[in-house]
Amino acid sequence: MKSNPDFSPLCQSFFSKRLMEQCKASPHTISAYAQTFRLLIAYAQKRLGTSPSKLSLAQIDAPFIAEFLADLESSRSISARSRNARLAALRSFYHYAALEVPQHAGLIQRVLAVPYKRYSRRLVSYLSRAEVEAVLASVDKSTWVGRRNHAMILVAAQTGLRLSELTGLRQRDAVLGGGAYVRCEGKGRKERCTPLVKSTVAVLKAWIKEQGDDESRFLFPSSRGGRLSADAVQHALAKHVTAAQRACPSLAQKRVTPHVLRHTAAMELLQAGVDRALIAIMLGHEGLDSTQVYLDADLPLKEAILAKMNPPQSKPGGYRPDDQLLNYLKGL
Repeated sequence: MKSNPDFSPLCQSFFSKRLMEQCKASPHTISAYAQTFRLLIAYAQKRLGTSPSKLSLAQIDAPFIAEFLADLESSRSISARSRNARLAALRSFYHYAALEVPQHAGLIQRVLAVPYKRYSRRLVSYLSRAEVEAVLASVDKSTWVGRRNHAMILVAAQTGLRLSELTGLRQRDAVLGGGAYVRCEGKGRKERCTPLVKSTVAVLKAWIKEQGDDESRFLFPSSRGGRLSADAVQHALAKHVTAAQRACPSLAQKRVTPHVLRHTAAMELLQAGVDRALIAIMLGHEGLDSTQVYLDADLPLKEAILAKMNPPQSKPGGYRPDDQLLNYLKGL
């Protein structure tokens, strides 16, 4: 029996109707989902020898999905967290397929039963105030790129904006009058405003004045005036962190990414005594669970709690071996 090549139209319908039209998904979400399906199709071509337009949903069943995820972990060395993100995209597609092709209900339910993989959650990494200052001091502000990077890193470390939020800022999003703040659209298309301290406001005013006041211009543009790519920001930050290691050797022990600057802003607030509910609002978290990781990583807070405890009163004593008979019985 010849298989029905229904996967291709269903996949295109999922992106155009479900994600773009019905869910109004962000470009970032669409891009991430599309990457998952590109990987899936490439694996299907290699594994089944079938072109993408000829694939049927019956071929992409639960065992095939499990094999695909395992292949990603082995061939691309992705983490369990990344593996789960790929599975989440596929699960979204199969939920949609359940409505469009109910004749495949059994197959779909088995795919939806593929479990997420558990993984160890490490403590978040963040920079101390001295480390942030060392990175900022390492930037050569005599050049246009250096002044842009200095302003960008300063804003990132103070506001905790996500990388996509930071690169998406335009001049109109920086309100630098009384009660200065930056406005951005975060996850879930939620708009939020994050206040700025006076020192950051002064740097941004000078930067915008140098660029020319144009509300539609990106706040931190590329050399051609377009939006900075994620790779460009990561490369610039890595370069300045490497330069800062001479003055601050502790930076050599840390892998500093733009998201580490976000963690840094959160830890700065937490160590200043700000309630975690307010930190969640500042960072644009959906709930307090996402903010809990900063409490886990706050060693000074744990030391302060320990200092308030009354240690048990115990007297030091020498070692006394067990009775010979007891030792004999314990060894049986």
